[in-house]
Amino acid sequence: MKAMNWMFAIALLMASAAGARAQADNLEDRRSSGRVVDFFVSEAEKKVIAVADAMPATKYSFAPTAGEYKGVRTFAQQVKHLAATNYILAAGILGDEPPADAGDEMGPDSLKTKADIIEYLKGSFVYLHKAVATIDEQNAVIKTPPISPLQGSATRLGLAVETLLHTFNHYGQLVEYLRMNGIILPTSRL
Repeated sequence: MKAMNWMFAIALLMASAAGARAQADNLEDRRSSGRVVDFFVSEAEKKVIAVADAMPATKYSFAPTAGEYKGVRTFAQQVKHLAATNYILAAGILGDEPPADAGDEMGPDSLKTKADIIEYLKGSFVYLHKAVATIDEQNAVIKTPPISPLQGSATRLGLAVETLLHTFNHYGQLVEYLRMNGIILPTSRL
């Protein structure tokens, strides 16, 4: 299943890049791979930040508990995990060490308030934009060093795709948490 998701995401990115190239009149107007990926990062950023903002601060500790939900992350933990992973994967794209506070993809324990968590989330997208801006046709498919001892090397474009897949996976979970609390999604409001 993961392999199909990867293939679909890569095919989507390639089609998007090809579409952008087909519309260009000359070489100077073509969009780099990084710019195409950055468009999708911006779309993900808008949706995730809107959902994180829509959840009331008093509900950031919410986690479903009945049935198979037992032991899942709270809303706050979901957002921090998403942001920490953005930082880790963006660092991999840049060839940098991940920020120490990203930890084991859980984010800083010190972040407790909605405002602090949203700032951390926004910062992760700033860093991710910086990372994908460095992707170009010369380096997109060059292998990067492993970002953890458990992972093999990946390409810069592969890490960007992984970030987007991960972001939208958690976006879907955050959406469900809003729905469980009777909150209308920002994308559904008139």
